[in-house]
Amino acid sequence: MALKKEDVRIFTEKYSKVCKKNDSVARELFTEYGVKRGLRDLNGKGVLTGITNISRVESSEIVNGKSVPCDGKLYFRGYQIQDLVKGFMSSGRFGFEEVAYLLLFGELPVQEELTEFKEMVSTSRRLPTNFVRDVIMKAPSSDIMNSLTRSVLTLASYDKNVSDTSLENVIRQCIQLIAVFPMMCVYGYQAFNHYKKGGSLYIHRPKAELSTSENFLRMLRPDMKYTELEAKVLDLALVLHMEHGGGNNSTFTTRVVTSSGSDTYSTMAAALSSLKGPRHGGANIMVVEMFKDIKENVSDVTDETEVKEYLRKILNKEAFNKKGLIYGMGHAVYSVSDPRAEIFKAFVEKLAMEKGREKDFALYSMIERLAPQVIAEERQIYKGVSANVDFYSGLVYSMLDIPEELFTPMFAIARIVGWSAHRIEELVNADKIMRPAYVSNCGYYEYTDIENRTK
Repeated sequence: MALKKEDVRIFTEKYSKVCKKNDSVARELFTEYGVKRGLRDLNGKGVLTGITNISRVESSEIVNGKSVPCDGKLYFRGYQIQDLVKGFMSSGRFGFEEVAYLLLFGELPVQEELTEFKEMVSTSRRLPTNFVRDVIMKAPSSDIMNSLTRSVLTLASYDKNVSDTSLENVIRQCIQLIAVFPMMCVYGYQAFNHYKKGGSLYIHRPKAELSTSENFLRMLRPDMKYTELEAKVLDLALVLHMEHGGGNNSTFTTRVVTSSGSDTYSTMAAALSSLKGPRHGGANIMVVEMFKDIKENVSDVTDETEVKEYLRKILNKEAFNKKGLIYGMGHAVYSVSDPRAEIFKAFVEKLAMEKGREKDFALYSMIERLAPQVIAEERQIYKGVSANVDFYSGLVYSMLDIPEELFTPMFAIARIVGWSAHRIEELVNADKIMRPAYVSNCGYYEYTDIENRTK
């Protein structure tokens, strides 16, 4: 006899209480045993778990023998992100493929190498016959990250060398995934929009000669049209989100799963599952939702005093989602500034002017300035707070008419490059499975036969 929904609800409510009772760990034990919660110490410094050549994140410098906060710095393979961006933007080039080459192979490409790599990516922009119909269309989901993860795992069924972890095969697999991620995201959204929301269905093929950002906008939009500035800003967004060290949750997941000897598709599915969490890749959605709430509840969004007081209410769990967080502010590593946000801001302003969204940009700029003040007044914090890359990315995506369902997948389209680079590096160097230790807090008990057990 099948259980009724009410029976299931009663059961799960009962045993959720049991789990809370038996699984809770006293916070003071973390200090007693020297365990770093979230693998970060009380000063926010991460526990060392590996060594990488792929990128460097700096937020402090040594002055007179002491570590002091400084403007954030991000390096891809030793090159400062500002220099990379200036390099391809000053000459009018799209940067995604060029920076992807750098991260994957550790060297800036010469023109011949870049052309060859672009051809590899371009020819890899194809899905198996009937894949869109049989996999994406037949099971549309409102959660495009879940749709993407399912598609990645299903692609494994079409790969005859799925379990081959040789570098040659993994490089092939990674490039193919980098190439098709935008397609699977857009097609997943189009299926959801058609079958779940009743919208029209558009399935546009990518064009070989176009960049990743151009193809994304072309496939997403019904008329396949976009401006050069739109494509350039999206390209910049993808580059800025491409890589951020080995310690972020999804990249660390990539390294951990790779160390087990698992295949590329399973590894990337695990990374995707990590990224979709609201504490990681889902943060930009929360920024957009928070700004919607501010505009709905603040009578004059140009009044700094009124905006500041509403931010205080958000921080004190009196407004918005009552979580006590001003989304887009603060970062696990950066304190003075996030270099990605600093780079982004100038181009976001240009896009806002093209789109007639100057008022929105002004509000974002105001909150970027006011939020650290409010946080400093209301919280005891161990380091400074500044806007992170998520703060502006949500605004950019909304100005590009990218639906919210695709905000986190946009992160994945970029970060698949970083994941691939870290997977390759792990395979080159790994000779051990990652297996950290946990302190056991369970007691010792004598076994009791079932007929003698009591509550």
